[in-house]
Amino acid sequence: MKSLLALGISTAFLTFGTTSCAAKTEARNNADKQSSPPAERTIPVATVNDPTPPPPSGKTEVATFGSGCFWCTEAIFQRVDGVIKVVSGYEGGTVKNPTYKQVCEGTTGHAECTQITYDPAKVSYDELLKIFWKTHDPTTLNRQGNDVGTQYRSVIFYHNEQQKATAEKYKKELDASGAWDKPLVTEITASTTFYPAEDYHQNYFNDNPGQGYCAFVIRPKVEKFESVFKDKLKKQ
Repeated sequence: MKSLLALGISTAFLTFGTTSCAAKTEARNNADKQSSPPAERTIPVATVNDPTPPPPSGKTEVATFGSGCFWCTEAIFQRVDGVIKVVSGYEGGTVKNPTYKQVCEGTTGHAECTQITYDPAKVSYDELLKIFWKTHDPTTLNRQGNDVGTQYRSVIFYHNEQQKATAEKYKKELDASGAWDKPLVTEITASTTFYPAEDYHQNYFNDNPGQGYCAFVIRPKVEKFESVFKDKLKKQ
């Protein structure tokens, strides 16, 4: 397990901007006007351009993170070399197969999150955690920028004891390092049931690059991410 310093987590590049509440409200209202998806939702291979093939070994692992709006989080992790599939969805709540509208009301207990299938030979869980912590504010409780509610909480859903130990170790080190002037509020909890979001939420940024929220909020975050993590990007 690498140390915090080896991962290079510092105050540099930690701020990836806030969102425009009006822009997001308009974009999501437009999304909600689309036809309701079927109860059984498909899980797409959501990657940039061509789908990433499974590794030759066939060995893959899964990470699940919540760091605010899943449109933004999905767009970032899709660009990481070694990531095979990114699915936007909901986890951590009490309602089975929740809808986007229900989650937005903040009454189901779910967090918007992304489930990431990756090749551990190309990208490690440690490296995914580094990206997770560097691309959102883990000190704001139930909030990211202008997005407010428990569905926007900072959360790591671990899939095994090793992921749990790694996440807890780095969280403790980050708190002790003083990288932020407030303590981290990131929740670290066992993964239970992940519900894929409605189909129209999947691959949202790539499918809607000219949409206002994508152009003015997501694109600048993605461009900054690509600048900071040049060595971790998929080869186009």
